[in-house]
Amino acid sequence: RFSCIRNNVWLACCGVVSAGLAVLSSFGLLLFCGVPAVITVLIAPFLILGVGVDDMFIMIASWEQSSRRKEKSDVKSRLAETYAEAALSMTITTLTDVLAFFIGTWTVFPSVRSFCLYTGTAFVFCYMYTITFFGAIIVLNHKREQVNRHWLTCMPVQVDKGQPEESYSYNACCISNCSWPESEHPMSIFFRKYYGPFFTNRWIKLLVVLMYGAYLGGSIYGCTQVREGIDLRNLANDDSYVIPCYDDYYKYFSLYGPRVMVVITESVDYWNETVRLGIENCTQNLE
Repeated sequence: RFSCIRNNVWLACCGVVSAGLAVLSSFGLLLFCGVPAVITVLIAPFLILGVGVDDMFIMIASWEQSSRRKEKSDVKSRLAETYAEAALSMTITTLTDVLAFFIGTWTVFPSVRSFCLYTGTAFVFCYMYTITFFGAIIVLNHKREQVNRHWLTCMPVQVDKGQPEESYSYNACCISNCSWPESEHPMSIFFRKYYGPFFTNRWIKLLVVLMYGAYLGGSIYGCTQVREGIDLRNLANDDSYVIPCYDDYYKYFSLYGPRVMVVITESVDYWNETVRLGIENCTQNLE
């Protein structure tokens, strides 16, 4: 917002901090419990950041909507209404994410199991920090706005709603006094006045249904074309020596088929000539 008071930069930063605290708490807990960490676990913070920022926007939007209901102007009622609006969607998304990742811990691959366990636990902590830590930050930010303190320095600002409106940059950065026109957020105005009525048009709804049908048909056709298998060259960097190695292997040795190996699982006396001859005879028979 272009207002020296209503600007929520620090509120957004605290939302990112909330996601970071969830990552630290989950990683610290699992490392303390002795759960092994592999290199793929380092991807988890980016997933948690995306979900944490999404929950942050939901909380802020619900808080802003509650401010327009004059009958619930006190902080407790507004926060209760905010949780009533935002917590349901946050809880459902968190449960589905946690369930999906915890199901992934049943796999036989240790790296995937470790990644799913770390990420699923981080989702739980992210939910807990959002409904506790970030909710408290929203209330503190609201108290700062009530006493007209600057968004950056927290210094008192004199607000004069009767004076001529200054430029956006002046209203966002001024410290002494500023004009503060109370208005609805431009994004809310766009979706309420333009986006919503546009999609409720009869022909637009028909077009959306047709587009979704085409998308669904293409998706089903694409699923029928999927083939099992993996190209190991795609797992290496573009400048890795592994890629030309596999290129030469497929070019010169693909006609010979896969390798065949024999594993002896018992203790063998290799110094015994009879045993060595038996192994050699087994190799010749396989050839």
